[in-house]
Amino acid sequence: MGPYASDPAVAAFLDYLRYEAGLARNTLLAYSRDLRDLLGDIGIAPGSVASAAPALTPADLAAHLAALRSQRQMTGTSVLRHLATLKVFFRFLATTGLIARDPTEALDRPTRWRKLPGVLSPRQVRQLLASPALAPPAPTKRDPRPLPLHLRDAAVLELLYACGLRASEVCALALDDLKPTLGVVIVTGKGDKQRLVPIGAPARAAVDRYLADSRPRLLRPPPDSRDRGALVLSRAGRPLDRVAVWAIVTKHARAAGLGRVHPHVLRHSFATHLLMGGADLRAVQELLGHADIATTQVYTHVDRTRLKSVHRACHPRP
Repeated sequence: MGPYASDPAVAAFLDYLRYEAGLARNTLLAYSRDLRDLLGDIGIAPGSVASAAPALTPADLAAHLAALRSQRQMTGTSVLRHLATLKVFFRFLATTGLIARDPTEALDRPTRWRKLPGVLSPRQVRQLLASPALAPPAPTKRDPRPLPLHLRDAAVLELLYACGLRASEVCALALDDLKPTLGVVIVTGKGDKQRLVPIGAPARAAVDRYLADSRPRLLRPPPDSRDRGALVLSRAGRPLDRVAVWAIVTKHARAAGLGRVHPHVLRHSFATHLLMGGADLRAVQELLGHADIATTQVYTHVDRTRLKSVHRACHPRP
């Protein structure tokens, strides 16, 4: 946020998002960046947001959004996110009485094509999940007992696909979030909302192997507590971060001959394969942690043959 972080109006807005709306840290950072871009582009100095905001017009904001696309070459999705930030910010200013009228009311949300998510076929998923086992670390004279990171990588890949987790959700998993007796894992998603997701037998086996043979070797001896109780650890014994999860997926996707694959592709594949198997859309929504069913509906494109069979079986005049 830079110098704008100390502006009273901006600070109050960010506190509202953090404590009242309960937004996740990454979402807060995105809102902060968008707001900083706006205030910087239209020349509002730090400390004067409350006094300058009433003079802003819809034309000023529209020009800012147009410049994001034409000058900064932002994608339509990024511009839409900026627009969402502006709407929330100026609605907050109007609600708190800092401005008399919300200038974003005159800004229409442009229609956008919904991009269909990339997915892997079941065969490709099997190739990816098998990749860590094909390349265990080989002992050397210098390192006769290399760290079994392939077991950790296998657990990460299984959790991403078997539970449909985001990269950040895998990183946030704690040891206590695993409930082997119930066969579920407690997942903390966006806005710190928690959900229960079943974990299948192959994923449980991969996690058990990691917990038995890999995680103990990654831990540092007491009183070092750098692991902070996280389930998945880095080579240094710290909780794994999102960049490392991306690197794990990318590495094994290339080894499996799948080209460019990122963690969210496994989440897309999880949802797609469930629907292909006949899962209810509402159930998939719950498993993914989507607040809006419309977000989940993007996956219904995947199995036209199933839709046709349902139509033939259920419609009175097939």
